[in-house]
Amino acid sequence: MRRALDEAATAYELGEVPVGAVILHGDSIIGTGYNQRETLQDPTAHAEIIAITQAAESLGSWRLTDCMLVVTLEPCPMCAGAIVQARIPTVIYGTTDPKGGACHTLYNITEDDRLNHRCTVLGGVMEHDCKAILQEFFRARRAEGKK
Repeated sequence: MRRALDEAATAYELGEVPVGAVILHGDSIIGTGYNQRETLQDPTAHAEIIAITQAAESLGSWRLTDCMLVVTLEPCPMCAGAIVQARIPTVIYGTTDPKGGACHTLYNITEDDRLNHRCTVLGGVMEHDCKAILQEFFRARRAEGKK
């Protein structure tokens, strides 16, 4: 999670919502990402999507069946869908997303029995640190008068 928080800090420095993600294959990090929606002007440029793309390129396969995703914020519906499509078996996240979480909070896409793949999901890992960077970012944005 510390490496994912480093990715989130990079996003923060760029004025992006500070979410970071890493994908592990065994003991190796094969994908990293941080939010880049503003930088790329791409609504799909979430940390998880970027990390999944890198991991798939690293393995030469879209099936990430022996991997683990670690992300600072509970994945949204789009990212949860990508996680299921990539067949990632394990997801660890830092803090819940009360407005868009799709692993436990609003939806449970990653563990839905109706889908062809399900993940083991563990939330609350380094929750305080993951929540703090988001709170600080949005406090600063409000002080600047930005959304």
